[in-house]
Amino acid sequence: MKPARILHALVAAVLALPLAAQAEVWGFVDEKGVAHFASEQRDERYQLFFRGGESFDTAIGLRSPAAKVETPRAVAVPTAQSKLIAYFEVSPSFKLVKHHLREAARTHAIDYELLQALIATESGFDPAAVSPKGAVGLMQIMPATAERYGVTGDAQVPVHKKLADPRTNIRTGARYLSDLMRMFPGNLELVLAAYNAGEGAVQRAGNRIPNYRETQNYVKTVMQLYTMLKPPNMKAGGERAPSRVRMELPAPAPQAN
Repeated sequence: MKPARILHALVAAVLALPLAAQAEVWGFVDEKGVAHFASEQRDERYQLFFRGGESFDTAIGLRSPAAKVETPRAVAVPTAQSKLIAYFEVSPSFKLVKHHLREAARTHAIDYELLQALIATESGFDPAAVSPKGAVGLMQIMPATAERYGVTGDAQVPVHKKLADPRTNIRTGARYLSDLMRMFPGNLELVLAAYNAGEGAVQRAGNRIPNYRETQNYVKTVMQLYTMLKPPNMKAGGERAPSRVRMELPAPAPQAN
């Protein structure tokens, strides 16, 4: 979709909505990625986007971003898109570590939003989290995995305590994730499956997601959160494809008695 068509769709949508009718906006995105909006449901393709006073973005689909999304694996972050994005704006635990995520994303060419989604699924951004199997910290790293990447402990500070440090944890987890991306190029689902179950489990499964319910739910959950944070309308090289229209709708003015 060319930029001119985006502008046309946006202008047409705004002009088509008289102020008195802006209480509701119905719409759909066709097979060419063109967004269509109306003040009423014109046919069965149209779904209710938002009511006045809200915002919407066609990059996130036709559901309301305030609608909770059921994830196969329970997570400690909101699963409504608007609330998930707001979480990353206001969460103190995230703000304390986001500079480490930025650094890791730049160093290893990993999407920042992928790190957000993975950590949200792994630990809910709790640096003190420890799994029943002994995985530690934000990215839930096993001490044996950390030792592969040069994290060594001693009698005073063992490896698992070092992994409770956000900087150490994120650096180590990002290096591991980067290696898995090279091991399973172009297949993020296998990368995530390997991160959860180990690369050996993926290889033994014939380079498929292992038939472990935990791993399958993990992959689906990370992918859901990642998609909410970074909708998959990206061109090669990271350039965002111009196939979205975003609108802010004012709430209707109260009627005089």
